[in-house]
Amino acid sequence: MRKNQHVTPHTGGGFQVKGAGNTRATKVFNTQREAIAYGREIAKNQQSELVIHNLKGRIREKNSYGNDPYPPRG
Repeated sequence: MRKNQHVTPHTGGGFQVKGAGNTRATKVFNTQREAIAYGREIAKNQQSELVIHNLKGRIREKNSYGNDPYPPRG
């Protein structure tokens, strides 16, 4: 089952990687950079999307690693 991976601030400090719809974090990191690298690997393996949130919880970036329904034109 493919779940989008979200990198969000963790309530206890640091950042967490969390599968969409999950109540618990997959893993917690001290830095956002570490969380993004881990989340990217999961998203690539599952061919899903990585959604990166800022400190206020708003989406700042999305990266798709699967079959993109809206590929770039060029």
